[in-house]
Amino acid sequence: MSITNESIWAASPSTTRGAPTQLSSDTKGERLAYASNKSIFIRSIDNPAIARQYTEHKAQTTVARFSPSGFYVASGDATGTVRVWDCVGEGITKGDYSIVNGRINDLAWDGDSQRIIAVGDGKQRYGHCITWDSGNTVGEIYGHTQQINSVSIRQQRPLRAAAAGDDKKLVFYHGAPFKFNTGIGDKHINYIYGVGFSPDGSHLVSVGADRKIWLYNGKTGETKGQIGEGEHKGSIFSVSWSKDSRKFVTASADRTVKIWDVEAGKTTQSWTLGEEGANAIRDHQVGVVWPHGRSDGLLISLSLSGDLNYLVEGNPKPRQVIQGHQKSITSLGQSTSDDKDTLWTGSFEGRVCSWEVASGSAEEIEGEGHPGYIAGLASTAEGSGRIYSVGWDDTIRSIDVAAKTYTGSSSKLTAQPKGVAAAGSTVLVGAAEAVEIFQDGKKTGDFKTKFSVTTVAAHGDVAAIGGENGALQICKVSGSSLSAQTDIQASRNQISMLAFSPDASVLAVGDLRGRVLVYKVADGSLVTDRWTAHTARITSLAWNKAGTHLVSGSLDTNIFVWSLAKPGDWLEVKNAHKEGVNGVAWIDGGSKIASAGADAAVKVWKVEGLQ
Repeated sequence: MSITNESIWAASPSTTRGAPTQLSSDTKGERLAYASNKSIFIRSIDNPAIARQYTEHKAQTTVARFSPSGFYVASGDATGTVRVWDCVGEGITKGDYSIVNGRINDLAWDGDSQRIIAVGDGKQRYGHCITWDSGNTVGEIYGHTQQINSVSIRQQRPLRAAAAGDDKKLVFYHGAPFKFNTGIGDKHINYIYGVGFSPDGSHLVSVGADRKIWLYNGKTGETKGQIGEGEHKGSIFSVSWSKDSRKFVTASADRTVKIWDVEAGKTTQSWTLGEEGANAIRDHQVGVVWPHGRSDGLLISLSLSGDLNYLVEGNPKPRQVIQGHQKSITSLGQSTSDDKDTLWTGSFEGRVCSWEVASGSAEEIEGEGHPGYIAGLASTAEGSGRIYSVGWDDTIRSIDVAAKTYTGSSSKLTAQPKGVAAAGSTVLVGAAEAVEIFQDGKKTGDFKTKFSVTTVAAHGDVAAIGGENGALQICKVSGSSLSAQTDIQASRNQISMLAFSPDASVLAVGDLRGRVLVYKVADGSLVTDRWTAHTARITSLAWNKAGTHLVSGSLDTNIFVWSLAKPGDWLEVKNAHKEGVNGVAWIDGGSKIASAGADAAVKVWKVEGLQ
């Protein structure tokens, strides 16, 4: 028996309104690197479902940059730490350096993949230059009085560097070791968000919140002039050069991405993402990268919503849009139609996505959804083709599975939901003092309990309700009513999760302390209480189709697969999701497991040799 990671469907990049987000591609144009929550993700550009995750940062990550050699990534976080790690082999950390007393905003490698300049928001200093392998100082980044937002190093000799930030000043450095040369403070009249040397080293460009684009001589730092006055109607957050150094691309809060011809000083193409209206803020373009080494003219821009837009020169519309979650995935559901598995995930920021299991591609559900935390998802897809979601806005809403949109109908709940479950067309929502019963999205009744409800589960015509005091009540579902059948004092601890086996003969019970117990539904007798390897709250339970094995996920970051026939045997995945596993499900007929967690990623695990 074994369990191995097959794929990672990565989280979307973390973004902040009114601030740039850095994207980086390797020199071959094959991989994209970015920061998301406390992880760094590297994704295949051509197959975005293939990704790897670096989890060694202890704080919110902010930036990741490939070395020109393509063998290493340097990444920074909110505490001022820069880590250098191998992005080809095992992901081993090669260096760990404290640079500033605050957030790292950007990083740049020199052309030899030897030196790194890291800049950000510090107390004593705003940037520093080190050798990647030893952390030795190879220059000082002086001349700024406020946080630095962007840095770039000329890839040819003589080495030059430029850094710019909130003090509206672009500072030019000669190196190596890098030393202050000139400060240009009279060109931009607002924050500077992006700087970049052209690949051939002849030009330097700066962009910022004043919507201006300035060009400089890449070798001397002399100002060449301004282009594109008045073209962008919002802050310009990011700039990236084409490989031939003749063009560059800018991304702006006016929802546009524009390609500029350097010699002509004019736009050669412009894309407008999204539509005007209440949700237009989601489509602010906060990052852009022009991957070198490609022949298809592809650029990738980043929306504030976390969407990665694949733009191809000459095409007016995005070739594809890669979607996903930016914040912790808080619930995981599943539906099957025409033998196609679909996963449904809800997250802390209120986003619901559907994932095509075969391809690993995500699609955000459109329509009026929850504004925040999704507390549960339940599928009645076999019947009415609906997914029901409950959120901390104390509403239940329905999603049309085929159209992948909210239906627009929502009902107010009496209290914050403790979970949701579907028994045929009947949907049960756990509230503090009762279970609320819905049919077709309309409330039809309440079932009062003797204890505070913490979770609910349902299957066919049977339901289970878990309590804060460790009590468990098994009920019969008939139409729009519940009738109590069996009471069990299941655990000494609060019950956190319940799951019926496919034939509803047994019920798995997870508690606050990490124990998993199994009871017979018919008479409430204990089947096993030996599954005690978790060390924190059980957040998710799922049985395979045969009802022989159970998978459990927990806040302890681990996943276990348990055997009913051999309770002493189990499979384990340690640190499956940084900061906790929040959802598990069997897919592909029970040969694989999907999991989702606080890192906002979905992962697929191959299970072999189940007995």
